[in-house]
Order: sequence, then structure tokens, then C-alpha cells
Amino acid sequence: MPELPEVEVTRLGISPYLLNQTITKVLVHQRQLRWLVPEQVHLTEGLPILNVSRRAKYLFIHTRAGDIVLHLGMSGKMRVVDKDLPRLKHDHIEIALGSGKKLVLNDPRRFGSCLWQDANDNHPLPMLGNLGPEPLTDEFDATRLYQMSRNRKAAVKSFIMDNAVVVGVGNIYANESLFNAKIDPRRAAGRVSLKRYALLTEHIKLVLANAIEQGGTTLKDFAQPDGSTGYFSQHLHVYGRAGDECDVCSGVISSKVIGQRNTFYCRQCQK
Repeated sequence: MPELPEVEVTRLGISPYLLNQTITKVLVHQRQLRWLVPEQVHLTEGLPILNVSRRAKYLFIHTRAGDIVLHLGMSGKMRVVDKDLPRLKHDHIEIALGSGKKLVLNDPRRFGSCLWQDANDNHPLPMLGNLGPEPLTDEFDATRLYQMSRNRKAAVKSFIMDNAVVVGVGNIYANESLFNAKIDPRRAAGRVSLKRYALLTEHIKLVLANAIEQGGTTLKDFAQPDGSTGYFSQHLHVYGRAGDECDVCSGVISSKVIGQRNTFYCRQCQK
């Protein structure tokens, strides 16, 4: 599923085509996504797009009336194409622009979403109310991780994937960050020292920034808005490599299910 780097790559790809463009029409071909698409999205018709932002894995298209809030779910993609280009299968939402282009949300599995945040509503959408800090900001630091982890018995991998702790550290990037920090993903979060959390915080930031620079990770479904794949998959040290030789110590990469997610690690490098 697209994780934070893939969503940020999508934002960077679509923003130049959307900023300051007027929305001429919002076409909803399939209302039943993860949640029913609200009728209020049509309030944006005739209005310019003021900004395109991201919070966690949600994209916001800002207008004076409010924000269209999009989520890619497990298989969603966005692309900007000519308005007259024929609609493809699973193109559920089309946002037509004054430029003659349109933003298209394609989602075969329909686990994505299109929500509405009214400009006069000061309360965030329920799924955005208890989110932790963005990982690439100063608000996310080792002290926060250390303090929140005290007395936690859950595995450190599950801990850093908790969106109330920090947003956007999905499965791929949690595996890679823990490997780079040499921390065993099975270790209890409360048994990781402040010094090691400082190293982990640094590597989470580095891994995510590098993934964004590489255009994200393409494993199955993800593609950038221009159709190209993400290249970070070429830089994976442990994710998806169970049974392979470790790049560092030449040991064997192990796998284990932690928190219902496949986890990959090196028993020799990670303690």
C-alpha cells in the first residue's frame, strides 16, 4: 500500500498542475469507496485551488469553500491527464480543471477515500484528530519517542508504526529504519535507550527523505503521477528479502510476523 513517501511523491507530482487552477467540475463515478463520497465536494466547482498539502497519508486540495481530502488506500493512484482522455476502468473520481487537464483517482480495490473538510469547521476529521507529528519535522525527536515508550511492552517496530506516536512510518520504512539503526524489531519499545532512539529517529528521517527523493517504493501497485515507478525498492536492505544474504554481515535475513505485519531483520546486525 502507498506509505508516506509515496503520498508525498504524489503531492509533489500533482501540485504544479493544480495550484491556482479553477475546478470546473467534480465527477464522481463511484461514490462507495472506503466511505461514501460526500456531495459537498461539488462546492469546489468554480473555485481556484489555493494549495495542495499532506497530513500523514491524506492529501488536501484546499479551496475557499473547504478541502477535498483524498487517501490512496491500498491500491489507489492519482494522475493528471488531458480532460478529454477517455476514462479508464476504476477511475472513480475526476476533478476537471480550467487548464484543460483533470486529476483522476483510480482505485481498483476501493479502499481509498474522498472526504470533505468544510472551511468553517475548526474540528479535524475524526481520523485526523489523534495523529502524532510528521516524521520529517523537528517535532519528531528522540526525546518524544523515549518518553512515550516508557513501560511499553509492545515491539519497537509496532511502536514506531503507531500513528499516535508518529505518522507515516509504514511497514517498509519501519523495517529499513530499524535495520539501519541496528535495533531488533522484536525488542520491547520500553527497553530501547534514549541513545538508541536518537539513532532510530535519525534513520527514520533519512530513510523517508531518501525514499521521497527516489520517487517512493514500487512493489505492486504504486506509480508516480506521471506513470513512472519508484526506485527506492532498489535500496531495500531487509524488506522482502527473507532468506537472502545480509548486505552488511553476510548473515541471513530473517522474517517474523509482528503486529500482523511481515517483519524482516538480521539477527546478527540488529540487537
